[in-house]
Amino acid sequence: MTSSPKLKFVVENDTFLRLINVVLDPTASAERFDAFAHFCLHDLPDFRAWCDKVRAQAKNLYPSEVRLVDSQKELRASLPGAAIAVVEELTLGAEEIAAAGGSLRFVQKYGFTTRNIDHAACENAGAQMLTIRRRANISTAEQGLMLMLALARQVTQNANLISVGQLKAAGYQPTTYDRKHTPNGNWARIPNMVTLYQRQLGIVGLGEIGRELALRAAALGMSLVYSQRTRLPKAVERQYQATYVALDELLASSDFVSLHLPRSLATVNFIGARELSVIKPGSFLINVSQPNLVERKALRQAVESGRLGGYGLDTFYEEPGDASDPLIKFRNVIVTPHLGGSPRWNSLHDIEEVIVNLGSLLA
Repeated sequence: MTSSPKLKFVVENDTFLRLINVVLDPTASAERFDAFAHFCLHDLPDFRAWCDKVRAQAKNLYPSEVRLVDSQKELRASLPGAAIAVVEELTLGAEEIAAAGGSLRFVQKYGFTTRNIDHAACENAGAQMLTIRRRANISTAEQGLMLMLALARQVTQNANLISVGQLKAAGYQPTTYDRKHTPNGNWARIPNMVTLYQRQLGIVGLGEIGRELALRAAALGMSLVYSQRTRLPKAVERQYQATYVALDELLASSDFVSLHLPRSLATVNFIGARELSVIKPGSFLINVSQPNLVERKALRQAVESGRLGGYGLDTFYEEPGDASDPLIKFRNVIVTPHLGGSPRWNSLHDIEEVIVNLGSLLA
């Protein structure tokens, strides 16, 4: 027989944050449990054992009441009596924190940027603010960097082409060099390869994933510019070695452009025919965010005309996609099947860290 709930959580209804509901709330539906077990199956064959392990590590949290909320209105209505609030995009301002009636002990941001949380209101209410550097975001940034490198070095076009016959069939003119006088590098005579070193990366949206990418690009010796609706504080710009510019300047001057914008009506077709006419000829466009950020027809025309040097996309316009889609017929287009945050363990470890840390703090 299940004991009474120990604590009340109010949790933003993010797809992965629902795991807090599954792990800690015994009233979570069997349908949701089964859906997550199916979702994790290829990386985690025994989802129930994982849930049991996390509960054992934070046994003082189970059972808890976990309320999932979709809006600011629902958040405010659910906060009275809550000990813990967990948010990703929803705002926890002074009004929301006051609505808890003094019960809030912890405010957990599902991420590390906290512009949507009122720090002073948390402190005044005695609620400790917690953050997490999400592994899934790091993995998505790695996916973006991989697409940049793969396009620049033409990896998918030329992998395993090691014979003269293969190379000629691919349209190249392999040769032999006189080793008494010259090196033997690129005897396949593959043209137009690019290095990332000293190239400019333009990041559209320097949020958490954009910042993870910036750290890695800077380590490779790239120069960084960024554009977004609101300029970041200068201290943050210095931390990520990124210079703020207008979108058109970013597009016109960057050798690589990486998109990191949220899904919304305002960002659909954010990059269209006008933006692709401004973009630097031969540049590489990377999208590990949302496929609909880039207008489909205009993208195809930009690749076909040679305006774009290449396009890297994680998550196609339809899932599953159509193998006959004309976009994937271009040799300088790489599309991966929504792999950015994978493996599942990235997000599972993120949620486990959140729960276990809260459990230790409440012990």
